[in-house]
Amino acid sequence: MTGFTAALKKRRGDPLTRILILGTGDMARRHARAFRKMDGVTLAGAVEPVADRLAEFAAEFDIPDTFAELDQAIAWGNFDAASNVTPDAVHHPTTMTLVAAGKHVLCEKPLSTSYPLALEMTEAAEAAGIVNMVNLTYRSSPAAIKARELVAAGEIGNLRHFDAAYLQSWLVSRGWGDWHTEGRWLWRLSQGHGSQGVVGDIGVHLIDLATFVFGREIVRMQSRTANFHKAEGDRIGGYVLDANDTFTIGAELAGGAVGVIHATRWAPGHVNDLRLDLFGDRGGIRLRADGDESSLAICAGADVDPGTWRDVACPPVPSLYEAFAAAIRTGESTGPSFREAARVQRLLDLCLEAGETGSGLVEVR
Repeated sequence: MTGFTAALKKRRGDPLTRILILGTGDMARRHARAFRKMDGVTLAGAVEPVADRLAEFAAEFDIPDTFAELDQAIAWGNFDAASNVTPDAVHHPTTMTLVAAGKHVLCEKPLSTSYPLALEMTEAAEAAGIVNMVNLTYRSSPAAIKARELVAAGEIGNLRHFDAAYLQSWLVSRGWGDWHTEGRWLWRLSQGHGSQGVVGDIGVHLIDLATFVFGREIVRMQSRTANFHKAEGDRIGGYVLDANDTFTIGAELAGGAVGVIHATRWAPGHVNDLRLDLFGDRGGIRLRADGDESSLAICAGADVDPGTWRDVACPPVPSLYEAFAAAIRTGESTGPSFREAARVQRLLDLCLEAGETGSGLVEVR
């Protein structure tokens, strides 16, 4: 048993790690389910301004203490860490409040809605000495960890080209529900409700995963975003449907490899599919993930001439939720940290800016 894995097990006499869940939506339920399964972790409280949602959530997860406002929970104080599962635009003020109170924070992605705000959160968390992580879940998939190891070991040689794609279909299907009538989807289409569109929603996963596996930063990029007509007057009720719903980035990595990063919600047949293809001068890697499962294949060595792909065994790894709990106990975080997420936010900002203005090649500093 590794030291990291051992840290996930509650030792006799260790105090419980008390988690506060901030928010009660679908993702909050995912966080709550993950923490409930762990030894040594307890769901101590929940925060939600809508009373009936709060009551339902607390009953579902047997949470003893509930609060309408975060300030009430801070005054109560009987928790060690918080899962911040609020809407994107609320991440900054709520996280800053938690950091000021000295609480460890696992924040949903994206860290914030702009790089300056993300950087402020990063610097505050680092100064406070708290565990700070962002829920970029694909980073902790077994295939991603193994792919990064293969690239670092030189199994495919010098990087030359890549294609990273995240494809969803919920604007043309009802696989996840009816977005025309459900607020949990409509807010993602509206800038006025804090959405950065597909760039901020799933582009953040794609950019983080790609640069994590590459082990290289993006140094130059061009981007294009698009928003397509979806309803009469481009609005439904109080939701103006103006957030981007598809994007492409042409990118160059440190070291010279070039490729494309793209995502869309207009991909029939793809409910929630992430793909990463990476090619070097000695072989290629093919990673696939759907949010729950991941797989990896490699074409290298003697397989290059016939073009044969072989599946790669990917040992299980701790989930990001488990990594957060372990970091609280050991003081050693495996990330992704606020600082890493802030770097991704810088790229998201550049993508949005260039995509909206039509500007050309951008140097990433």
